[in-house]
Amino acid sequence: MSTLYEKLGGAQAVKLAVDNFYDRVLQDDRVKHFFDGMDMVKQKGHQRAFLTYAFGGAPQYDGRAMREAHKQLVEEQGLKGEHFDAIAENLQLTLQDLGIAEELISEVMAVAGAPSHRRDVLNQ
Repeated sequence: MSTLYEKLGGAQAVKLAVDNFYDRVLQDDRVKHFFDGMDMVKQKGHQRAFLTYAFGGAPQYDGRAMREAHKQLVEEQGLKGEHFDAIAENLQLTLQDLGIAEELISEVMAVAGAPSHRRDVLNQ
C-alpha cells in the first residue's frame, strides 16, 4: 500500500507544492503579514519536513510541535481560525493548480485540516 506521500509524487512533488503554496500565501492579504521578516528558505524546509512526515514519507518529525511553533503568532499577532482556513484554502488551490487528483486533495485536506491539527495551531 502506498502512502499519501508516495501517491502525491514524493520529495519532488512536496517541494514543488510547498514552493507554490508559499508563493500563493505571500500574496494573500489575509495571512501574508504572519510571514513578515521570516526566513522563508528555513520555513519552506520546516514545511517540507512536516508534510513529508504527515503524509507518511518519514517515520518521525523532528521539528517543533505545532502548538509551540504557532504560540507566538496566536498570542502576539492574533492568529485565528479564519487565518487557518485561509491557509487551508491556499493549500487546496495550490494542489488544484498542480493538477493533483481530487481524491488525493481530499486526503491532503483531511490531514491538514484535522481538528486536532487546527487546535494545536490555534493553541486551543
